[in-house]
Amino acid sequence: MPPAPGAKPTLRDRTPLIVLDPGHGGDDPGATAVTGVYEKDITLAMARVLARALEATGRYRVALTRDSDVFIPLRDRPGKARALGADLFISLHADIVVGRSVRGLSVYTLSDRATDREADMLAQRENRSDAIAGLDLADQSTQVASILIDLAQRDTRNQSRRLANLVVESVGRDIALLNSPLRSAGFAVLTAPDVPAILVEMGYLSHPTDARLLTTDSHRRRFAADMVRAIDSYFGPRRPASRK
Repeated sequence: MPPAPGAKPTLRDRTPLIVLDPGHGGDDPGATAVTGVYEKDITLAMARVLARALEATGRYRVALTRDSDVFIPLRDRPGKARALGADLFISLHADIVVGRSVRGLSVYTLSDRATDREADMLAQRENRSDAIAGLDLADQSTQVASILIDLAQRDTRNQSRRLANLVVESVGRDIALLNSPLRSAGFAVLTAPDVPAILVEMGYLSHPTDARLLTTDSHRRRFAADMVRAIDSYFGPRRPASRK
């Protein structure tokens, strides 16, 4: 990723900021579990438990895109992470599917095709001053801006995939995984070009076992502990450069 102008401290100089994104909210309840519970309530409860677990380590700062039952547009969620200078963005969801036999956790990163579309959109905008954190592309040609954005996205994409692998490895020790749990899609919340991001589908609300587990304190604490372990591994010897 191109360096920002001036001195840029590394993660050793500051505490990494993790932005958690509880999916849905407000007038958008998300999926409804077979137990009758809304996805928006499950994701917020899990985000709060994970936030406490991360903060308790003393190694991370945490922010939530929402900490109440409010609606936030999809594009505003990664935008908040970028504005805060987030080092990681983790969106929490719970899926449903026709047929109640499918269960298990999966982790999504942004697909290459969606990433290419996003780069083109960013490069075409008149005001590109915030396309990459710390680098003003407003005076660059569309071609140069597209190249720089693509370089930033490649690094971000690689870091996102590394985090996704670590999450699957850690969570899979304690929690059932979906077959082929590492996936990619064009989720709007994953399109920030300079913040590594994953979307965790924590289970299937259409499956009675997943639906029940996702509302229990013990499962939430187990999930949070596994996520902390994965994030600790991410910020280990191969720490990426901090955005600020």
